Amino acid sequence: MGHHFNGRSAQQQRRLAKQAQRVDANHFFNLLTDPRMLGMVEALLPEHRERQFPPTLTLAMFLGQIMSADGSCQNAVNEAIVARLLAGMNPGSVNTSGYCQARQRLPQEMLGALARQSGALLGEQTPQEWLRSNYSVKN
Repeated sequence: MGHHFNGRSAQQQRRLAKQAQRVDANHFFNLLTDPRMLGMVEALLPEHRERQFPPTLTLAMFLGQIMSADGSCQNAVNEAIVARLLAGMNPGSVNTSGYCQARQRLPQEMLGALARQSGALLGEQTPQEWLRSNYSVKN
């Protein structure tokens, strides 16, 4: 039985890795604006002017950058440009300076609170078969 579980676990890991490769900033933006997260996101947003990289977009781009195989600021900016072009908007500059500055303005408290909230939401959605004796395993 242990062997079957390991095979299934390895298969799940491969499937998750494949899905993670397809995740971009748009996916994260949709998650951040989901009704279960939107109130918290709005409450934690810092004061800001409307710029090319507002905090919600910057956060979504940052999360996409972290999950990206490339991981570069340039790739994150390039993906944002493609999304703007597809939406019929002005693509903006390929220079990464504005994005990097916007990323530095994200409050660490906001990032921590959103990480905890998203973890709680994930925990609520954990399939029963992933639990050990119907209990969540905590580190």
